[in-house]
Amino acid sequence: QLQLVESGGGSVQPGESLRLACTGTGSGFRFYDIGWFRQVPGAEREGVSCSSSGGGTPFYAGFASGRFTIFRDDASNTVYLQMNNLKPGDSAVYYCSADHNHCLTKTYWGRGTQVTVSS
Repeated sequence: QLQLVESGGGSVQPGESLRLACTGTGSGFRFYDIGWFRQVPGAEREGVSCSSSGGGTPFYAGFASGRFTIFRDDASNTVYLQMNNLKPGDSAVYYCSADHNHCLTKTYWGRGTQVTVSS
């Protein structure tokens, strides 16, 4: 079993940055692929980024490439999503997930953290 808790959300202005954190409790965190997803009301949850347990090149959705960076600190069971140059369209609830299938299965979910970007 793995429990995930997101943190770091908030309200910022366009062009500013936020760093989200996904912290896991339970065994074997470092063996999980950790993904970030986001969702706005009335829309499906969409993938943002994925960090594989074995390392390698992270995945980024097109809108995230060049602005967002995912990195993990397995010693603290935490995966971060650094978000720069935020835009109003980035406003959403951000969730992290964990699985052993390149963020495709999403076996475990956190409860999400709200990000609001507005002037």
